[in-house]
Amino acid sequence: MIALTLKLILAHFIGDFVLQPSHWVDDKLEKKWKSKYLYWHMGIHLTALLLLLQFKQLGLIAIIIISHYLIDLGKLTFTNSKNYRWLFALDQVLHIGIILLLVYWKEPFQMNLGYIFEIPSLLFITFLVFVTYVSGILMRMLLAPYFEEVIKDDDQEGGSLKNAGKYIGMLERLFVFGFILIGQWASIGLLITAKSVFRFGDLNKGKNRKLTEYVLIGTLLSFGLAILAGTLYNYLIEIL
Repeated sequence: MIALTLKLILAHFIGDFVLQPSHWVDDKLEKKWKSKYLYWHMGIHLTALLLLLQFKQLGLIAIIIISHYLIDLGKLTFTNSKNYRWLFALDQVLHIGIILLLVYWKEPFQMNLGYIFEIPSLLFITFLVFVTYVSGILMRMLLAPYFEEVIKDDDQEGGSLKNAGKYIGMLERLFVFGFILIGQWASIGLLITAKSVFRFGDLNKGKNRKLTEYVLIGTLLSFGLAILAGTLYNYLIEIL
């Protein structure tokens, strides 16, 4: 079952990502079902499947190719500038979902989701939510007295990408949390150094001292909350 699943997913990755140039995608979006690259794309998928499955499971391959074509055609038909990211995600979910259903059809396997509701799993999910969303809201509340003043000055300097700070904070806390879980405390120092290097252009401007102080407070809060969460998680998981 595992071997078949890996072969089908690898074939999907090769066809959808490795051997699909960007100009193919652009041409398909423009010409829809009339694009020759849509059929070249199907041909690559077919070739990858035949080679990886060694010209066996031909019925399975036929179902994958036909379903892949229909899903791609639906995505190309409804894609626009506002929904292309969501349709891309849905497209991939449908492709992988069909692969898993076909694997189950050929080699039935049990799916026991009960472990999600066990204490270790619930504890892990709870802390993931904390280091991503809850910590971000806590920091926003703590930094609220300084936000308006700093963002006003930052706008005068050109501003920043929408929600960039939010996602940077989430990612850095996830990294810190993960490093603590695997016992790599030294990696946290490397992460702080990397962030400092990228922010150096902002922090070395004497006229932007408010932003420097704001970023420093935010960084210390973010890392502090993540370290606290990681330490507490390790403690709780040991006593459970």
